Amino acid sequence: MATKNSSVTEFILAGLTDQPGLQIPLFFLFLCFYVITVVGNLGLITLIGLNSHLHTPMYFFLFNLSLIDFCYSTTITPKMPMSFVSKKNIILHTGCMTQLFFFCFFVVSECFILSAMAYDRYVAICKPLVYTVTMSPQVCFLLLLGVYVMGFLGAVAHTGSIMSLTFFTHNLVSHFVCDVLPLLVLSCNSTHVNELVVFIVVAIDIGMPIVTIFIFYALILSSILHISSTEGRSKAFRTCSSHIIVVSFFGSGAFVYLKPPSILPLDQGKVFSLFYTIVVPLLKPLIYSLRNKDVKVALRKTLRRKTYS
Repeated sequence: MATKNSSVTEFILAGLTDQPGLQIPLFFLFLCFYVITVVGNLGLITLIGLNSHLHTPMYFFLFNLSLIDFCYSTTITPKMPMSFVSKKNIILHTGCMTQLFFFCFFVVSECFILSAMAYDRYVAICKPLVYTVTMSPQVCFLLLLGVYVMGFLGAVAHTGSIMSLTFFTHNLVSHFVCDVLPLLVLSCNSTHVNELVVFIVVAIDIGMPIVTIFIFYALILSSILHISSTEGRSKAFRTCSSHIIVVSFFGSGAFVYLKPPSILPLDQGKVFSLFYTIVVPLLKPLIYSLRNKDVKVALRKTLRRKTYS
């Protein structure tokens, strides 16, 4: 059944490549990516939940970041390998809009939770004497509520903008996911207003967290440079190094949406999308576990309890 703004009842996701020789290897590759992402993020969620010494503001936000990445990957990746093993990777119009909504919701939520984590590190390093009061459970809850509210508003803005468009004969989405820009190309309407909406919403939902994170880390860097001992500076850098690495990844998302279309065609944009939708959620648990002493200790304790139980 078609929607009132569209005669298209389904879309076809083009996927990454149409070369037959690559289909099966890519299917198993991305299936492995998804399994590793799920195991890594659920493992980190479980570790934080089971170990009381990780029940701190820093790990409260990391718990939610892993939850977002797990949900994010589950929204995108299971449908993606279908393009490698089926002639047409079909998704219903309603399914496409649903995927778009949750895709936007988790992307925006991730941006804002990374800025909340930057604020947590700022307070921990620059104002350690008032850390417990400043990052109280009530404050952490309000920050998290703000994260998900912004994610919801961003998703509503993007999905509402796309649902206002009309789609007729063209239904081949030049992407592996129902994303905003590839869907705009298929519309029969003028999309100037919709493109402006995309630019404004992305500027707020990605630009604001990036600016906030840069400000907090500039203040953190200034504070670290004023620490007299080398050991103290090294310890301060270690507490935020994992977060800095992760933050450096999601700038690719801003580039895809804020650039003029002539600079980065949609086909090349898929490469950037592939990086931050598939690869980054896979790497984050590794970054936070391999570079984090507390997580390593928690893992050893958990495995020891399992061994002797």
